[in-house]
Amino acid sequence: MTLALPEELHNLMKRHPDVKWSEVARQALWQKAAQLDHLDKILAKSKLTEKDVEELSRKVKREIARAHGLHPR
Repeated sequence: MTLALPEELHNLMKRHPDVKWSEVARQALWQKAAQLDHLDKILAKSKLTEKDVEELSRKVKREIARAHGLHPR
């Protein structure tokens, strides 16, 4: 696998040659993959449709906006 890094990040990493960056990346990839696997298992049991999820998302966003005074009642 090859990763494209922004120059600023690459320069920061070069200042810390003692860090095994490939190991940091491997651990981050494992963590993300495990989170996605867990989410897949939860979603496999869900009876919600995509339409249901979209409606819930709109309601949650609206209530968050109201709680922060960003949306009129």
